[in-house]
Amino acid sequence: MTQTQAYLYLAFAIGAEVIGTTALKASDSFTRPWPSLLTVGCYALSFYLLTFSLRVLPTGIAYAIWSGVGIVLISVISWVVYQQRLDLPAIAGLGLIIAGVAVINLFSKSVGH
Repeated sequence: MTQTQAYLYLAFAIGAEVIGTTALKASDSFTRPWPSLLTVGCYALSFYLLTFSLRVLPTGIAYAIWSGVGIVLISVISWVVYQQRLDLPAIAGLGLIIAGVAVINLFSKSVGH
């Protein structure tokens, strides 16, 4: 597997995790069956896809990207879909997460470039 393929699997894993977490809110503490099934299915798919990226990418790097990008995307979706507003410190913190993911990908020797 190439590094490009590993990042593609990671991107799909992030997408599945974001859909699952969005459905988690809609599941209303697992009292609504369809969002609950979507949550469980997406989380399972996300972890499955993540395992493929771990064939090439170091675990810590892949997980940092997976969780960091997921946090930012979920925050944006929650803002838009559920009207959960973000204050300035929250936005600054999300900016730092984005900066951290960028630093890892652009400068870290842990990831082959």
